[in-house]
Amino acid sequence: MKADIGVFGGTGFFSFLENVEQIDVETSFGATSDRISVGEYKGKKIAFLPRHRHDYSIPPHMINFRANIYAMKSLGVKKIISPCSCGSLQLGIKPGDLVIPDQFIDRTKGRKDTFYDGPKITFVSGAEPYCSSLREIAIECGRKLKLPIHERGTVVVIQGPHFSTKAESCWFSKMGWSVVNMTQYPEVILAREQEICFCGIALVTDYDAGLQGHPEIKSVEAKDFMKVFNANIETVKKLLLEIIEKTDVEKECSCNAALKNATL
Repeated sequence: MKADIGVFGGTGFFSFLENVEQIDVETSFGATSDRISVGEYKGKKIAFLPRHRHDYSIPPHMINFRANIYAMKSLGVKKIISPCSCGSLQLGIKPGDLVIPDQFIDRTKGRKDTFYDGPKITFVSGAEPYCSSLREIAIECGRKLKLPIHERGTVVVIQGPHFSTKAESCWFSKMGWSVVNMTQYPEVILAREQEICFCGIALVTDYDAGLQGHPEIKSVEAKDFMKVFNANIETVKKLLLEIIEKTDVEKECSCNAALKNATL
């Protein structure tokens, strides 16, 4: 079984696939979050994996990111699109908006975030973690669909499962960072270690705690962000389908040579 494009996300995202077959992919890094659904869309083979499992039973800090990425690589995936929910750290980034991140800040702890634990020593560059080519396609597609899209942004990835304190969130906001999330790291850097192009699509579901000094902003609760997420899932799906259609899976880019000169 082979696939061209991989997608991580919630269970509602793969309903567009045709001729779907669910498969188990064994990895040397353990079990993936769930079975992988492989199907077709516009002549391309798509591999879909719900990172939290189909029943949302795996919290963000317990996801086996290495197994998920390695499984995609073993299927021959060259491009990964990663929709996720996030909280806004800036007033100008509103709930319902989409952010195409170009940078991340890692605030997680203890996650397995490399395939290279030795004895082979590898230092992959993290300077430009997100694929610039795939990001540009996402931006162009967002413009075409006239979506409320922010063309770049820094995503702060926290450990979870609890949300940030007001002090943490205020710090993130004052640093000028854009959104906060729990899953983009280490997904993005592990994909880079496997020389896979990676594009994040962050759906803003709420304002984070650091913006609560503004009277119109309330403290975030799980039920609130899920309400916004569910209301906008079709918008994200439209963008996802447009990106898949416009992506040339045969086109090479610098991500596909990320390990060149990275190994001692």
